Amino acid sequence: MTAPAVDIRRADDRFATRISWLDSKHSFSFSRHYDPANTHHGLLLVNNDDVVRPGAGFETHPHQDMEIVTWVLRGSLVHQDSTGHSGVIYPGLAQRMSAGTGILHSEKNDAWRLNNQEPHSDPVHFVQMWVLPDEQGVDPGYEQVEIEDELLRGGLVPIASGMDRYDGASAIRIRNRYATLHAARLAPGDEVTIPDAPYVHLYVPNGTVTLEGSGPLGSGDAARLTMTGGRRVTADEPAEILVWEMHATVA
Repeated sequence: MTAPAVDIRRADDRFATRISWLDSKHSFSFSRHYDPANTHHGLLLVNNDDVVRPGAGFETHPHQDMEIVTWVLRGSLVHQDSTGHSGVIYPGLAQRMSAGTGILHSEKNDAWRLNNQEPHSDPVHFVQMWVLPDEQGVDPGYEQVEIEDELLRGGLVPIASGMDRYDGASAIRIRNRYATLHAARLAPGDEVTIPDAPYVHLYVPNGTVTLEGSGPLGSGDAARLTMTGGRRVTADEPAEILVWEMHATVA
């Protein structure tokens, strides 16, 4: 039986990829960075925190049998894929791409070219998260939904879910019935209670919060909770948090 645990992971301890146009920090093994003891938590395989400079980005590349959720914190990200979807992702717009049998897509910080505007000088900052689907070999899919700032400031909001309990909520639908991603924007002193689930991943992309029983978490810090959900998170300063509630783990 799995023992209750809270595993704090600090921002400076994560794998990092830094090249001319990208500053990327990886919570789990990713690309050339591999640690057999750090491949996932629950159903979450990838939690990449990316900053991309203007005019640059990820050229067209493939994915297969993966649910990919993108959440932009600052700036804008242009998405294009082989199923014909194209658009701009910005803060408050949750995007899900189901790779299924195979999909090609690109992600770039060049939104100005879509409406013939002058290039800007702003980087884009986003978190991209991958979970395995319940079923492999399904048709690729895409969904996005805009979540109002007022709602995000009211506590934890499900923004991507495959769980029946959040059917009809604000969340986009992912193809895993055991996983839900929640988000919240917190003012100093605001408090939320994280879900009581066997596996929870709490990530702080911006700001500082205090996790009950574990102390402060700053920007880029994470907590991996196993069999010990239901703890309070309190904002010490303006903060944004991303919380995966997971009722299964990778086999």
